Amino acid sequence: MIITENEIWRLLESVFDPEIPIMNIVEMGIVREIDLKNNICEIKITPTYSGCPAMKTIEDEILEILSEAGLKSVSIKKVYSPTWTTDWITQETRNKLQEYGIAPPEGTSQSDFYETILTQNITCPYCKSTNIKLTSEFGSTSCKSLYFCENCHQPFEHFKCI
Repeated sequence: MIITENEIWRLLESVFDPEIPIMNIVEMGIVREIDLKNNICEIKITPTYSGCPAMKTIEDEILEILSEAGLKSVSIKKVYSPTWTTDWITQETRNKLQEYGIAPPEGTSQSDFYETILTQNITCPYCKSTNIKLTSEFGSTSCKSLYFCENCHQPFEHFKCI
């Protein structure tokens, strides 16, 4: 059975980030490239950060799903340059984060760090209030921070702009 590159992209959309299970690895921008020649496939991925503990799980799921689809020769190559950025997250995925209860990243990776912190417009994903306070710079993962909404009294995570 011969599988196409488009089919591989579609299959990879069924591999979700184990830390944020509403986001698949394609819409997150983790999958950078697929090199398919003679039914031999190399998947190039960029970790969200170099020490991301989810990458082993993601790699195992990629290998499993492509093997089940009939590809017998699959390799995964981690690509660290360019570094992953929240700029690669689609607007649709940012909306999914909001609906899931995580405030999406604001700004871009090109923004000055301090300017971004001072001007970011983080809103509560539950009531859309900006009457919030930072409770911890780090949430359940280092790419998220914890906030508390003073209006609806809900804690929530914010996906940092990287």
